[in-house]
Order: sequence, then C-alpha cells, then structure tokens
Amino acid sequence: MERLIDFSRDRQMLCGGCGRRLVVHLDWIDRWEQGREKCPGCGLTCEQEDAPRVTVDPDDPALDDDRVATVSWYHTSTQPDWPTRDFDPAAVFTPETRMMMGGDEPVAACAARQRAKALHIGTYEAAVHNMLRRMRDQADWGNQFYLYRVHLNPSVVVREGWLIDPSDFVGDVVLDEVCPQGVDVARYLNYHEDPGGLSLALGREAIAGVQQVPVPLPDAWDADWVREAIAALETASDAPVPATGKLARFMRPASPRAVLGRELAAALAGRLPVNLHDQFASAAAFAEGEDPEQWARQASGLFDLIDDPTRVLAALDQQDSRGV
Repeated sequence: MERLIDFSRDRQMLCGGCGRRLVVHLDWIDRWEQGREKCPGCGLTCEQEDAPRVTVDPDDPALDDDRVATVSWYHTSTQPDWPTRDFDPAAVFTPETRMMMGGDEPVAACAARQRAKALHIGTYEAAVHNMLRRMRDQADWGNQFYLYRVHLNPSVVVREGWLIDPSDFVGDVVLDEVCPQGVDVARYLNYHEDPGGLSLALGREAIAGVQQVPVPLPDAWDADWVREAIAALETASDAPVPATGKLARFMRPASPRAVLGRELAAALAGRLPVNLHDQFASAAAFAEGEDPEQWARQASGLFDLIDDPTRVLAALDQQDSRGV
C-alpha cells in the first residue's frame, strides 16, 4: 500500500508542560524553533525542557500492527546493492588500518559491532530527508544515491507500540536493544527526517525484497528550467573574483557563475517546504568549475524528486523486486 506522500503536511505536536496536542503547519514549527511561537495552552517556548515536540499522527496506518508489512517503506543509500548480502564491514579495512586497530581480534570485534546495528527504513519523505542531510553533512555531495522501496516479509513480528527515536548521536541503533528475541521490527518516532513520521529499525531478515532506482532519475527534470539555467550560467564569467570588505581575507574568491548557481539553487529551495530549504540549497549547491548542464539537470532532478514523486513511484513500479 502506497501512503500519501506530502512533504508539506501538517504535523502533530505534544506539549510536555500541559499535555496539549497541537496540529500545526511547517511554517509555525519554523517560527517556533526561532522562539517566535509558544504553546497556546501553557506558553512554553522551544527553550523550555518540556516544550512541545512533534509526535506521531494517531491516524498513521503504520500504527496498525497488521499493516506494517503491507505499506511501502523507503531508504536512500549510496550502496548500489543495499542491503548488502553477506555484509562484511571489515572488507574495506586495508592492511595498514588493520594494524592500526591492533590486529585481527579488534577488527573482528569492530565488524561484529557493525553487523549488530539495525537497518533503518521510513517514509518516502524520510528517505529524501536522509539523502539531503547526507549530502550536506556527510560529504556525500556528488555521490550517486539510490532510492529503495522496501517490502517486508508478511510474517514479521512487530514490537508493540512505538519508541522515541532510539538512535545515538551518529544515528546508530543496536538491533537487539530495540528488537529483543522474537521481535523483527520496532517502530520509532523520527524527530529528524520527516519529523513526526514513523520509521522502522529492523534486521536484514525482516526484508523480503527491494526495488531500486537511481536518484535523480535520468531525464527527470524540468526542461524549460534547465535550458534557462544553462543559458544564464554559460553567460556568467567563471573567473573567480577576490572578495572585498573587512572580511575579505577570510573568504575564498568566487566567480560570478558560482554565485549565480548558488542563487538559482536557493530559488529552487524557496519553492519547497520550509524545513527543506537549507538542506536542499546545500545539496544542490553549484561548485566552482562545475559543468552548467550537468549541474542544472542534477538540481532540477532533485527538486522533481520532492515536487513530483509520482514520476519516481512510476519508475519504481517498473523495477523487479530483488530478494534480500
């Protein structure tokens, strides 16, 4: 079952001070995070410990244990074969790295810890949020990403209820801690990616199969916007111009072309929901020396991924499911 994809949907918030449940739009949350809104029940603002936080929508179909395995789940990754069969975390360690780690025993222990981590899947929106965050924060800009539609085994056992996001500061979850023996899947409230949506922590055995497409899709862009962006960028000089002013010595020279590219990316970001502005502008940033045509197609394709998910869903529908 494909759930309605809506990056702009209203969110549920629950105040820890007075217990009031709010239904708010993303612009309200943006103002609240800046201290410009407060709980209408008790007046708490974002600075207080018990301030309102996003919570699960009581109408989310994934709250129904029997429907968890029937709804579509998503994941984005730079791995072209996610989730990798016979996953060996130590395979990437060079002999020098193994020596620095202390030899075979510490390497084996590290690999075991990596294999013990849960996989994460969530809504389509969460998968896109995750990709943009990685492009911005984890130096994955320029790397090829893939979008996966994940199908669960019909017989999975779902942990009762849902958890507050159990991830540590780097986003890891130890599978056994959230899925004790006899449990295959744990639902948790995602605070950071598609805030308020339910995501899942699970092991590979819970996944029946995946469908995969590259993102952005080949030839999935706004031809008019791409043509206009290319024309504008190609007429702008690519010669870096030294910065001026008091802070000039701290700033790298930037070409008029790069400045224009950043402005075009920011304009695209401004057409998206407010909680995606910074991530998208960073993910779609124009770099010095970048090819205008390649950049414009990439930026427009990323925008289309959010603005018109139907094209991506149709492409996924054409893919065979790969067993895990």
